[in-house]
Amino acid sequence: MNVTPNYLNQRVCLNVLANSVENAEACYEAAEGHVVLGVLSKNYPTDEAAIEDMKRYQAVTNNALSVGLGAGDPNQSAMVTRISAVLQPQHVNQVFTGAAASRALLGQSETVINALVSPTGKVGFVNIATGPLSSQQVAADVPVETAIALLKDMGASSVKYFPMKGLAHKDEFEAVAKACGANDFYLEPTGGIDLDNYEEILQIAVNAGVKKIIPHIYSSIIDAHTGDTRPEDVKTLLAITKKVLAASGQMEG
Repeated sequence: MNVTPNYLNQRVCLNVLANSVENAEACYEAAEGHVVLGVLSKNYPTDEAAIEDMKRYQAVTNNALSVGLGAGDPNQSAMVTRISAVLQPQHVNQVFTGAAASRALLGQSETVINALVSPTGKVGFVNIATGPLSSQQVAADVPVETAIALLKDMGASSVKYFPMKGLAHKDEFEAVAKACGANDFYLEPTGGIDLDNYEEILQIAVNAGVKKIIPHIYSSIIDAHTGDTRPEDVKTLLAITKKVLAASGQMEG
């Protein structure tokens, strides 16, 4: 299994949901490989069922699998850790408190593991209380630089900033992006991103000098009738990505 992410030499990697193996393959081709395909652990009744099915996604996408929680559900954290240890995917979604366990059980440093932190309404601060128990308590708002240092301690790769609600937290997102850029940490903007606001969101992260950007674009590009992510929209996102990087004097690796 190719654990090393095929996007590690790319500045930007899209993250979109796959409704089926066929949909995953179509989106992978549409993105020219600049993508990981999200498959949600919450959709499976058991670890065994998830592992068996997710292996099919790995087979058709060069292991461009992103093991997901399911709407950031902290109660899926342990399951994500268990199945990722077996699958060795390229990308793992975690809550803040789940990153260390995932890294330990993966047993290698190549898989990208994000950790969910949330907007606080205060520029320069993020809420790290996103775990199964901590999310039920009063928010734990800490400086974003401290959150990044904690995540580095735990072996995480990136900040998953969710829920962004598009550009509703623009000033806060800019501060998070600058902190990630200054501290050599990846950034995964998530929540409410669509074809209209994607360019501005991506540009903010690029301008901040973020080394790797993995934007999650979900419901806005999903066909309401079929449940599939629309490959044509993935192509549009890739075109926007290339435009932003070219204008910034950067090219994909």
